[in-house]
Amino acid sequence: MGKSLNLNVRVSGVLGEFVSGNVGEDGSYENVSEYVRDLIRRDMERVEQEDFARLKAELQRAFATPDSEFLSLTADDIIQRNRRAR
Repeated sequence: MGKSLNLNVRVSGVLGEFVSGNVGEDGSYENVSEYVRDLIRRDMERVEQEDFARLKAELQRAFATPDSEFLSLTADDIIQRNRRAR
């Protein structure tokens, strides 16, 4: 596991009230730290889902491309192309 990071965040007004409503006896979380960790995990999942959706769309476009548009290359062709690109 990586290094711990301490966060000090101040929320007030509507945001503070919302957090308070989700923490404690009446909320879904025992404490604010638990709530923040869950929010971060959910955001990580969202980013992963967006990345997957982009990859899926890119692969769908690639597989929809007609075979006639692909070039047949050997390993030597690719090595030579990469040497010229340097």
